[in-house]
Amino acid sequence: MNIPLNEQQLLTLRRLLEAGLPLAARPFQVLAEQIDASEQHVLEQMQAWHEQGLFRRVGLVVNHRALGFAANAMLVLDVPDALVDEVGRRLGQAPGISLCYQRPRRLPQWQYNLFCMIHGRQRDRVEAQVQALLQEHLLDDLPHQLLFSTHLFKQCGGRFAPPAGACLNG
Repeated sequence: MNIPLNEQQLLTLRRLLEAGLPLAARPFQVLAEQIDASEQHVLEQMQAWHEQGLFRRVGLVVNHRALGFAANAMLVLDVPDALVDEVGRRLGQAPGISLCYQRPRRLPQWQYNLFCMIHGRQRDRVEAQVQALLQEHLLDDLPHQLLFSTHLFKQCGGRFAPPAGACLNG
């Protein structure tokens, strides 16, 4: 595939994509106009980046609170190291879990190594959902905490190399 975008066009296209797609009937045409290229070249470049594994998908960063999801919580678990991959895969596929990842423990203060994000409208329902999830996966005996968000300071999608503090939350 011949992709005739120069280095400056590529950098600008990445920066524009990080800010989000334009709200237009043909967003890739708008992007193409902004980098002085054709819509076809932009689409070909997007396909090439996808094939290279640079991104899996193009999606939205949803402001959960604006949609009424005010009971957002991070479930943190202390999973035995030998089981963390299996448990992470299972919880990562569970309905209601929007994000699931492993982090190193920070002993002795922080014993938790598996993190799962749950978004809900009511705190008691999120608590019940988490309890049911833990029971269903036989994890309710593991040390865990449910940490509810109290204030949203910043939310944005991934960035290649953002300027300090950059995030567009439209």
